[in-house]
Amino acid sequence: MVSVRNRVFTLFAALLVGVAVLVIVLFGASVPARAAVVPVASAETVGQVEPSVVRPTDTLTTYVYLPSVTVTRFDPCAPIPGESYDVLGVPPPPTDRPAEEHGDLNLALRGYELTDAYKELVDYGGATDPDAPQLPGLFADDRVPAFSDLYQVHHWDWECNCRGSLITDPEVTLAGMAVTPGEPIHVPTSGYDIGAGYQALVLYASQERITLKYTGEDNVVWGYTLHVENVCVEPTLLALYETWNEAGRSSLPALRAGQAFGRARGSEIGVSIRDNGTFLDPRSRKDWWKGR
Repeated sequence: MVSVRNRVFTLFAALLVGVAVLVIVLFGASVPARAAVVPVASAETVGQVEPSVVRPTDTLTTYVYLPSVTVTRFDPCAPIPGESYDVLGVPPPPTDRPAEEHGDLNLALRGYELTDAYKELVDYGGATDPDAPQLPGLFADDRVPAFSDLYQVHHWDWECNCRGSLITDPEVTLAGMAVTPGEPIHVPTSGYDIGAGYQALVLYASQERITLKYTGEDNVVWGYTLHVENVCVEPTLLALYETWNEAGRSSLPALRAGQAFGRARGSEIGVSIRDNGTFLDPRSRKDWWKGR
């Protein structure tokens, strides 16, 4: 009987030892085999989906999450802080046709073409008006801008009410002036007062251009007229012009010297100046850039 018991005990002990050894072997084998499923590049970056692979986790993987960046484009037609506008009575008669259809008021109707000419100020002989508008005043820093391009404006054929040939005398009738997009553009100062301290009347305005007159009449027959292209007229000023234009033009917006009337739409504005209806050279030093 004792012998049988001893044998049973021996077998039971051997079984326990075997189980213990098996557990140790399995546990020990799992330690160096630690692994992780590491995501690989997606189909959006390599063009196809690769299967997940098993790799050791001895190498630390760091994920960097960059903030998203939203690019905001500046609106050149945004309001200009601190500016307000009023109107001035205009003596009759009003212009003889709608302003947007008038070849003297809306320069887009005439159009203009590039010309190859000297891109600096030029010196002309002859008399000069000490009270003429001074074009450095277009800019807050009162600068002489770089002339980025030069143009010739078309004549207007009043018989067919249509565009005519190019004006070739003078050789430049519209100057492209380099600006910063969104830069405020101001009323050039002059020696003229059209009433109540105002210097210029708005004869035409849109989101692309403006026509200013340095006398109080609703035409370009007498005095200086300034066309500025590629400028978005300040929205309050534009709305004021549209209201009074639709009401018959008995009053129109009036501006003071140095007052901002809009912003540059791009890297160039176009400037054309006239005297008694005649287009003149905007590069003339003695007339529009005195002392420069």
